[in-house]
Amino acid sequence: MGTTGFIVPSLEHLLEVGHEVVAVYTQPPRPAGRGHKLRPTPVQEAAERLGLEVRTPRTLKDPEAQAAFAALRADLAIVGAYGLLLPKSVLDAPRLGCINLHASLLPRWRGAAPIERAILAGDAETGLSIFRMEEGLDTGPILAMRSVPIRPTTTASELHATLSRLAAEMLPEVVDGLAAGTLHAEPQPETGITYAHKLARDEGRLDFREPAAAIERRLRALNPSPGCWCEAKGERLLLLAGEVVDREGEPGTLVELPFTVACGESAVRVTRVQRAGRKPMTPDELQRGFPLPVGTKLG
Repeated sequence: MGTTGFIVPSLEHLLEVGHEVVAVYTQPPRPAGRGHKLRPTPVQEAAERLGLEVRTPRTLKDPEAQAAFAALRADLAIVGAYGLLLPKSVLDAPRLGCINLHASLLPRWRGAAPIERAILAGDAETGLSIFRMEEGLDTGPILAMRSVPIRPTTTASELHATLSRLAAEMLPEVVDGLAAGTLHAEPQPETGITYAHKLARDEGRLDFREPAAAIERRLRALNPSPGCWCEAKGERLLLLAGEVVDREGEPGTLVELPFTVACGESAVRVTRVQRAGRKPMTPDELQRGFPLPVGTKLG
C-alpha cells in the first residue's frame, strides 16, 4: 500500500525473493500536466508493469472497501507513503497485521514529511524505521531500524532514494521474521517525539532575513517540491541550489554577481536557478537573459 515511488523498490524486491503480492493499493490517478490528463501514481505504474492487481479506493472508511480488503485474506499488509488513513478494521484484517516503512528514526519525525523536516532542522542523521501499525500517527512498536547520515550537501531527493533502497533491503528479513514468529517489536521511546507536518506551498517562499545556513537547508529540503522561490524585478524565480558564503549586506540584496544574496547572517551563493516556464540554468545564463545588477532587492 503506497502512492509515491518510495515503496516501489520494496515491492519489486519482495517479488524477487519469492513472496506473493495479492494486491497493490494506491491512491487514484489524478490530473497532471498542461492537458490535465489522469496520471497513475508511481506505485500503480510499477504494479501494472509487474502484472499485479491494483486497487485505487478514494477512502478505506466505507464498509465495502473494508470488506474487499478483508476478503484478500492477506497474511500481511506493507504500507509506505500511502496517504490514506487505515481504520482499525483494516489494520486488524491481515493475519500478521500491518507494518509501515517510515523514513525517520522514530519517534523523531512522525508524520507526512520526515525527510524534508530532518534536513530543514539540520539533523546529522536520519534513517528507516519499520514498525507495527496501530491507530495512532506513527506510534506503533519498532520491528527494525537503521540510520544513515545527513551530509552537508544531502538533498531531499537523494535522501529519498537512499532510504527507499534501505527499506527494500530491510523488508524481507522483517517479513520472514514475522512469518516465523521470531521477530518481536519494541515500544517507541516516550521522549524525543517530533512531528513532520505536511509541507505547505508557502514554505517555499524564501525569507532572506533567516541565516544563510537555514536558507541553504531549505533549498536542499524543498526542491523539487514544493520548490523554493523569491521575486526579482516583478518575476518569480525558482532557486534550486546554493551554498553558504561569507558575505554581508542588507538581507535580500544581491551583493555579488552572478547571484549571491545577503541573508540575516552570511549569504547564499545561488548555483542553480529557473525562470517561470524556462529550464533550470546557471546564474551566468540567467544574467545574460535577465540581468540583475548588484543591489537588486529580492523579495
